[in-house]
Amino acid sequence: MIVGIGVDLVDIPRFERTIQRTPRLVSRLFSETEQQLKPHSLAARYAAKEALIKALGGSDGVHWTEIEITSEASGRPVFSLCGSTAAVVAGRGITALHLSLSHDAGLATAYVIAEAGDGAPAAPSRAEDAE
Repeated sequence: MIVGIGVDLVDIPRFERTIQRTPRLVSRLFSETEQQLKPHSLAARYAAKEALIKALGGSDGVHWTEIEITSEASGRPVFSLCGSTAAVVAGRGITALHLSLSHDAGLATAYVIAEAGDGAPAAPSRAEDAE
C-alpha cells in the first residue's frame, strides 16, 4: 500500500552557486561518500532527500546525512538510511522506498514512493499537522 509520495525539482546552476557561496552546506546535507560527487549529482541527491521528506509527511527525526543515495549494480538509485532517519521510516511501517532520479536541461528531479504493509500508518497530511 502506498503511504506517501514525494517529488522535488532542483535548478542545478542555482544549486551550484549556493554550494560555492556556502561550501559547508555540502557536509551538512550529504554523507562523506556523496560529498565526492559532482554538483549535478549532488543536486539530484538533494532533490531525492527533499522528495523523501515529502513522502514521509515531514522532517521530524530525519537528518540529511543519515540519508544516502547509493546505486545498485544495475545503476538503479536506492536509499541507504541509518540512525534516527531509519527509525522514523521503520516506525511508520514503511517496508519499501522507490526512487527515481533524473537530470537534464539544468534541472534535477526526484520521485519517491513510500510503501507499507496493510495497516501501517500513512504519512500525516497537512490537515493532520495543524491539529
